[in-house]
Amino acid sequence: MRKRLKKELGLFDVFAISTGAMFSSGFFLLPGIASHYTGASVFLAYMLAGVLILPSMFSIAEISTALPRSGGAYFFLDRSLGPLMGTIGGLGTYFALMLKTAFAIIGIGAYAAIFWEVPTKTVAIVATLFFMALNLVGAKKTSAFQKVFVTFLLVILITFIVDGIYLICFGNTMGKEMLGEQFTPFLSDGMGGLFTSAGFVFVSYLGLTQIVSVAEEIKNPERNIPLGMILSLVVTGLIYGLGVFIMVAVIEPETFANEMAPAAIAASQMFNWLPENAGVLLMSIAALAAFASTGNAGLLSASRYPFAMGRDKLLPAVLSKIGGKGTPVMAIFFTTALIILFILVLSEEGIVKLASTFQLLIFMFINFSVIVFRKSNIESYDPGYLSPLYPYMQVIGIVISFILIVYLGWMPILFTAGIVVLGLIWYHFHARGKVKREGAIFHWFALLGKYQYDELENELMTILKEKGLRQGDPFDETVIKSKISILKSSTDINGVLDKASNYFSTELQRKKETIKKKFMQALQDGSVINLPGVLIFHAKYKNVLHPSLQILISQSTVLGNIPLNNVEEQSPVHICCFLINTDERPKQQLRMLSRLIDILEREQVVNDLLAMGSHREIKEYLLQNENFVSIKLLEGTLQSAMIGRQLMEIHLPKDVLVALIERNNKTFTPNGATVLEKDDILTILGEAKSISKLFKEYVGSEIEKW
Repeated sequence: MRKRLKKELGLFDVFAISTGAMFSSGFFLLPGIASHYTGASVFLAYMLAGVLILPSMFSIAEISTALPRSGGAYFFLDRSLGPLMGTIGGLGTYFALMLKTAFAIIGIGAYAAIFWEVPTKTVAIVATLFFMALNLVGAKKTSAFQKVFVTFLLVILITFIVDGIYLICFGNTMGKEMLGEQFTPFLSDGMGGLFTSAGFVFVSYLGLTQIVSVAEEIKNPERNIPLGMILSLVVTGLIYGLGVFIMVAVIEPETFANEMAPAAIAASQMFNWLPENAGVLLMSIAALAAFASTGNAGLLSASRYPFAMGRDKLLPAVLSKIGGKGTPVMAIFFTTALIILFILVLSEEGIVKLASTFQLLIFMFINFSVIVFRKSNIESYDPGYLSPLYPYMQVIGIVISFILIVYLGWMPILFTAGIVVLGLIWYHFHARGKVKREGAIFHWFALLGKYQYDELENELMTILKEKGLRQGDPFDETVIKSKISILKSSTDINGVLDKASNYFSTELQRKKETIKKKFMQALQDGSVINLPGVLIFHAKYKNVLHPSLQILISQSTVLGNIPLNNVEEQSPVHICCFLINTDERPKQQLRMLSRLIDILEREQVVNDLLAMGSHREIKEYLLQNENFVSIKLLEGTLQSAMIGRQLMEIHLPKDVLVALIERNNKTFTPNGATVLEKDDILTILGEAKSISKLFKEYVGSEIEKW
């Protein structure tokens, strides 16, 4: 079985990693340099760059909720456009991330040199090794360190903005005439200069998309990835725009244009309520925290690229090794070594443009990938978040990226071309013979009669199973209401289908013969899912109000030859499941089917179900999660107070429901007027916290929890 990284990261972790990766050079180093292109309007360039990244952010959020896998842009491009584009995109993004990370870590050394006489690069190398140690112990611990950095940083930057706005609006030293001089010239090179500056500072927002490289380690990715990215962009965009506006307002234009630490210079004229130079010290410490958070998040994100590419055989497989702490050990070592190499041999000049240009090219491909995935009609492509205004949003994203690349000039374009050539050479000589898959674009071609790669659908189905059900999917309710039939006498597949068709003809108000014919056709065309000892039939019909499930368990082997298409050797069948849903919700049907398969793939599942004598036991086995508890009403226990009372009189948490009662070996669904009796077994569904509370409340009583 393929090893997977631990899911440890929540919404605040997503926000902290994304935000922490953005506040470094973008705020503490680049504003003055960027003003060369556009003058005092540089703060608008920051806000414009934040708006221009929106289409790519929406596209990345969609794909990452469909494919929450390590590797970020590499994995998306590989599975959409094929392994060649995956190799190019993976190597390019990997190098861009490492360059940006190395640049940020050098900033730690540079700011440390303000206070202590220490070699800049030596400090940077020590910091890199420290971040490596953090990353080796796990993403959660790395993220905990990141959250401390980001919280401290946000407090300082918000204080900087509040103090700056107060100084501009109410300070005695800031007259309107002086303020007007600070913002002259406003657009020093017209709209062209504004766009060039926006492209230059675009790198400041690249941390926004770094989070998807650790998507495999995020809990509830369908909620936490898009929400975390949106929150991060809003907070970062506001702080960039307002912070750089304050810098322009309080620093002399000539000084600002040539200043490598504009935030510290601005702070020297602010924070009058603090002791002398305390503001400069505070902003310098904030800068160190910012560079540290970017370096930490950058190493975390960058190391997932060689890990994912090694897992897919595009890089040596040793890079996909996972250590005892659940982290990609060799990929972290390899990435750390390269970052240290960059620190030692490269200068800082031009890195920003080079990183921005390649990332813009990747954004063009990712926007195109969303179009490819949707056009491919792959059923198991099931994003929890859909990009708005498709496909116009993606087309706008492609055009924006192209325009910004043009404005950035020829040198970064040539660098990007060099990375593309390197990717082509590496793929041709190393990976092509080892990789047999193709991307979703071949499924799009298949609609035109071309070749498609069927294994991609299987991989996406596996990912769908790992993601699990989506909030609102009525799987538990369907199991509770399901029809369970335990067949004690021998029967063949025809008898099984007769019994299932009888049930669904009443349930769906359709002819029995039509339903049975559809089941028989499913056997012949190979759409029935065949697990050891289990057959799963699934179908979609029009005007079905709710999903329906029937499970037939045969004590003896289902007799006769079962006409399964493309099955050479078949194990004896004891269990047949039938899942029906509306054709208006194909993705929901697929998620519920994936959950059912996941349950019925358990070891000894056939023996377990055959040994169960009650419908309640079988249904609880299918539920089997933290959202239910089973309580038996016995005299002399805490729950004995429920005996003889109506269900509506029992005080239970508001977010739980008594879904089933087993009484005298018969199972039924209760209502509020149901009177509880001795030895009743209650199956209670609800939110995990409330279920856990009930479980703890009845510890010491006869509580059974499956």
